[in-house]
Amino acid sequence: MVDRTEPPEPARLVEIVETEPVERVRDALTALAAAPPSVRKDAVRALGDLADDAPSRFDGLAPAVASFLTDEERAIRLTTAKLFVAVAEAEPDAVLAAVDDLGARLADEDEFYYVRARSAEALGYVALDHPDAVAAPDVLADLRVGLAFDEPEVTAKLAKALAFVALGDPDRLRHLVEHLGDHLDAESELVRYHVCTALVATGCEHPERLADVRGALAARLDDPNPYVRGRAAEAFGTVGADVFEEYPTARLRALTADDESFVTERGAFALTAERGRSAERRSDDGDLGTIASLRRTTGSVIEALTTADAVDDCPHCGTALPESGPPMCPQCGAPR
Repeated sequence: MVDRTEPPEPARLVEIVETEPVERVRDALTALAAAPPSVRKDAVRALGDLADDAPSRFDGLAPAVASFLTDEERAIRLTTAKLFVAVAEAEPDAVLAAVDDLGARLADEDEFYYVRARSAEALGYVALDHPDAVAAPDVLADLRVGLAFDEPEVTAKLAKALAFVALGDPDRLRHLVEHLGDHLDAESELVRYHVCTALVATGCEHPERLADVRGALAARLDDPNPYVRGRAAEAFGTVGADVFEEYPTARLRALTADDESFVTERGAFALTAERGRSAERRSDDGDLGTIASLRRTTGSVIEALTTADAVDDCPHCGTALPESGPPMCPQCGAPR
């Protein structure tokens, strides 16, 4: 007979998650919570690997896994938050029951900043499909305020979460447009990109709101990053000259000769809107300047931006580490 009070070995725990009923998995996770730190760390790391490979296995397990978000070991909390990122990206429904737990990690100013960053990222992925579950006023306030005061590794994830909230429901950030515009000149290109994306998404449903950030968006047409330039141009094309009275025609025309197709396509798109928005032009969900288009393209852009920033691999687990990353590997918790 199996003793359900004894924590299983990591390999056995993975097997239980893959093959046993949810109730049995919950029992195993409860037993694991009482195990020594080294056992918990190895087991949660194994669960993180499983989440990368088979995120659907975590359906119904969010509350039990979320208990490790408050583990006394920082590496365990970080690995758990990253596990939720992997699951939320692929199976956002499976993370709904952990939204409050992730929000609590985000709101805890004493929490390790990379745990807060990963918690924000997981919430963002949930928001793509379930904006109502994530976009509570207190969560939006934590995301918004953190943009101004948090560590760079956190602000990139906060901006990403805000962009995903807007992609999930363009109404949600319409009252925060001016605040978002204040971060269009952020030092981090990821923050600038995500803020541009959030503004374009908001402009899809509320074009008039972007009038207050016209100057800040126009400045991004000269951004050193092509994805930021392209998204800024897309904002002008989405809103049109009937909202932006001072239309940067010459600068947009220059973008059509850019070396990057992401920029040239959006520069040309913006030029077609110089005389106002065209319902016919925007009727196809595949067109630029639509939520569908933003959702379709933003994943590959994020991958390109984050891959370009990775300059080293963790010697313990092989995870790509960004130059400006934390003092420990976000995957396995080992010191850099």
